[in-house]
Amino acid sequence: MQTNCITHKQVAAPAEHGAALIAFNDPRIQYEGRIDDSDPEAATLCWSGTTVRFRFSGTGVSVLLKDYSGQNYFNVIVDGNTEMVKKIRVDTGGKWYVLADGLPPGNHTIELFKRTQINKEYNRGYTKFYAMKLPSGTTLLQPPPFQKRKMEFYGNSITCGHAIEDSSGSDSGASLYENNYRSYAALTARHFEARYRCIAESGIGLLAGFRKELMPEIYNRVNPFDPTRLWNFSAYQPDVVVVNLLQNDEAVIGNPQSDAFKKRFGTKAPGAKQIIAAYRDFIRSLRGHYPEAHIICVLGNMGITRAGSPWPGYVLQAVQTLADKKVYTHFFPYKGTAGHPLIQDHAAMAKSLAGFIHDHTGW
Repeated sequence: MQTNCITHKQVAAPAEHGAALIAFNDPRIQYEGRIDDSDPEAATLCWSGTTVRFRFSGTGVSVLLKDYSGQNYFNVIVDGNTEMVKKIRVDTGGKWYVLADGLPPGNHTIELFKRTQINKEYNRGYTKFYAMKLPSGTTLLQPPPFQKRKMEFYGNSITCGHAIEDSSGSDSGASLYENNYRSYAALTARHFEARYRCIAESGIGLLAGFRKELMPEIYNRVNPFDPTRLWNFSAYQPDVVVVNLLQNDEAVIGNPQSDAFKKRFGTKAPGAKQIIAAYRDFIRSLRGHYPEAHIICVLGNMGITRAGSPWPGYVLQAVQTLADKKVYTHFFPYKGTAGHPLIQDHAAMAKSLAGFIHDHTGW
């Protein structure tokens, strides 16, 4: 889906007399996540959880954004107040959005957090951040220091926060109900006051899934749509890496009549050795990029951890073959309900994972 470009006039001419324009690449703007910088006019925000953060002295601020599809939502967090989060949907035409106004005079911090995943099958995609507009008398300040601890998550729809806010029971795929900010991954990172990176896409798998590509094919990209732009892993070395995959592999391999199965395997399902080897190889790839990180292999809490499931055993065997003292397994119990985990389920997973990390890393 192509959208019209932002014009130079839109970026260069503030509507309010005396307003100051700050370009996206001002060093006082802090980014969290894999930022695609291939556009000289904007920062391209791709993955769930990607964040723009800045501090200013004044009473409000606006930003110029444009979306690939008009299906992406962002949370606006002012001064760390997670109880008063504003949600905005970004249009395809390119517009100024008021993130805050009428604040008490003084210093304030704003976070613009991408709730939704980048996923062409869901008609979503990336969002362009062009500039911010400061009213007369407002000053952009130096950014807050980055947290010392660093975390990174690799996963599927569970880690994205798919349908997390759909309390109707329909397990809707609408972007309105997706909120990575309330996912177990983001909750765990905030619990430890850690930096947060989320490399996740609904439907993705290691051997099979419901997407065109597999996680080993996109995990090293800046933008998952662009195979030519690879991420520099040395730019961000996490202390803790969490991998939550295989739910979609389990679904595809368990349905030999599906198109997804036939596409990957024809008529013969992969055996346990092939599954174990694929998982082991992916963890080994991560270890190659992150030689010092604690790597936690989690599963659940959907059907993959149901009683009698062989998949936890596959992960255990893969980890055992690595003989790596800093690679662990931690499985969330099956939640016992249909559909994706909701807010309360993610909170329970975050509590479980945080306890495990505390016990095994000393955090």
